[in-house]
Amino acid sequence: MSTSMPARAVRLLAGLALFGVSVGLLVRADLGLASWDVLHQGLAARTGLPMGLLVNGVALVVLLLWIPLRQRPGVGTVANVALVGLALDATLALLPPVGALVGRVPLLLAGILLNGVATALYLGARLGPGPRDGLMTGLAARGLPIGRVRTLIELVVLAIGWLLGGTVGPGTLLFALAIGPLVQYLAPRFTAPAPVRPAPTGVTPPCPA
Repeated sequence: MSTSMPARAVRLLAGLALFGVSVGLLVRADLGLASWDVLHQGLAARTGLPMGLLVNGVALVVLLLWIPLRQRPGVGTVANVALVGLALDATLALLPPVGALVGRVPLLLAGILLNGVATALYLGARLGPGPRDGLMTGLAARGLPIGRVRTLIELVVLAIGWLLGGTVGPGTLLFALAIGPLVQYLAPRFTAPAPVRPAPTGVTPPCPA
């Protein structure tokens, strides 16, 4: 049975909100940024432009990469840009910086796990991936394992960001290595069933086996 549109919308919004929370946890852990944020920070250091502006600029470039992959943006693509930042800012406002390492390590692990759950949730809503995840799903649609694709993208972005001067820490490497297998494991468990289309007029639908 297919999942209703309201249920898929709730899944999308919950996933995007949790994604913002997960990024906030990683920021407060202060043990290394996620790969894309290392790239954004490195670009900011090289150009002198605000990091937030570069986040949007990189998203636009990534969307252009969708064209040869025949990916189409959806409601989730737009919502990704609007909601994740709000959830991130709210998390940082509510969660003060943590000084002790014994408190930062659990934040790091929770942030990575929550990021995997959030990604699986909003991708599973089937309402359009975010710009960066659309690149991942587009490549996976060409027959590549989604876990390997995600890991490869994270490592390439991480390397470029580090060469540009972005901050890399142990949490960065752990995120890059763990997020692909996490998404690969969780995505099938959070994916909404595809909508069932009615049979054309005059055609008798097949009986269930």
